[in-house]
Amino acid sequence: MSDDPHDTAESAGPDGGAPTAGRTGRDDVVLEAVGLTKHFPLRGIRAKGAVHAVDGIDVALRSGQVVALVGESGSGKSTVARVLARLYPQTEGRILLHGEDVTAKRGRAFRRYARRVQMIFQDPFASLNPVHTVRYTLTRSLRIHQKGLRGQRLEDALRGLLERVQLNPDRFIDKFPHELSGGQRQRVAIARALAADPEVLLADEPISMLDVSIRIGILNLLQDLRDRLGIAILYITHDIASARYFADRTYVMYAGRPVETGDSESVTQTPAHPYTQLLVRSAPDPEQLVSAERTGGRGEPPNMVNPPEGCRFAPRCPFATDVCRTVTPPLLQIGRDRQVACWGYATQVPGALDLVPSTDDLPELGDAAVPVTVVDTAAASTTTTPEVTR
Repeated sequence: MSDDPHDTAESAGPDGGAPTAGRTGRDDVVLEAVGLTKHFPLRGIRAKGAVHAVDGIDVALRSGQVVALVGESGSGKSTVARVLARLYPQTEGRILLHGEDVTAKRGRAFRRYARRVQMIFQDPFASLNPVHTVRYTLTRSLRIHQKGLRGQRLEDALRGLLERVQLNPDRFIDKFPHELSGGQRQRVAIARALAADPEVLLADEPISMLDVSIRIGILNLLQDLRDRLGIAILYITHDIASARYFADRTYVMYAGRPVETGDSESVTQTPAHPYTQLLVRSAPDPEQLVSAERTGGRGEPPNMVNPPEGCRFAPRCPFATDVCRTVTPPLLQIGRDRQVACWGYATQVPGALDLVPSTDDLPELGDAAVPVTVVDTAAASTTTTPEVTR
């Protein structure tokens, strides 16, 4: 049997069906979610309804690129990662691996899928078994995903994994988790994921449980893996500043829905959606005390069992009007590869006004609006539209 971990994965498709191709070139879509929705039914004798954790997100992970999901607690970021990892089944929508539908749930089909898509969990103190050494943890992962490794070849593979995550094998290979720092544990968790030689890493807040002083080291390690191995990475975080540093593209989520997408530099430096602006302004500033007046923040996230109609940020938005509270805004194209779900840009986006019952009730963003670049896909040209004042 071949020792290449992709040999058995390529013998069948994501669901154990038709064969699939091997690794794609850089910038090619590896894993994609289309209309991904996840609702959790309430439990109990009299319980009715469901928690609307994620409602209709589209996201594409490309080889050699990092996509960040940013948002506050309860926005649905981690649920997206767990559904993509097949730890939860989706309620609606499709998951595509190399363009083929993924239906694997358990057994051999799930193992083939996990060989290509691995997850790094948030808490390194809980994700490693405390009674097993680093050697045992990594050996088990290697034997699951790379059949046939024995003896010196297995030992070399173990040492190679630790070296890949910048840990000295002689020092760490026989240690227990309690003998490691938080950053070292997270590196072991990353090494365990790399044992499958995956094409996609789903990193669920990989630095939030770590000391500030060692967070940058983990991000640099993941960045190096992206550059050297061409791995597609989904990076989930509360910290929009780290998304700018680490990610190529950023998706901002609020209450289970995407509200803004685009390249990380644009989203973080010129945020278009009022919620994204709130996230950016909420970053600690030693020159100014955080206050509701400074951030524009008020209220709290909605009840996800009975989410509000229209834009889910409307109850907290200082610009919201009646149309925001009744009609859900789609992601409007405000630039090349940049979208925002806000009716405040409807007058500047061709076709957007056809989606609202009245143009007299649209929100006026004023100075909070960013310039819109109308993209003519047919002519492959762009035109900058100044802000419209009604």
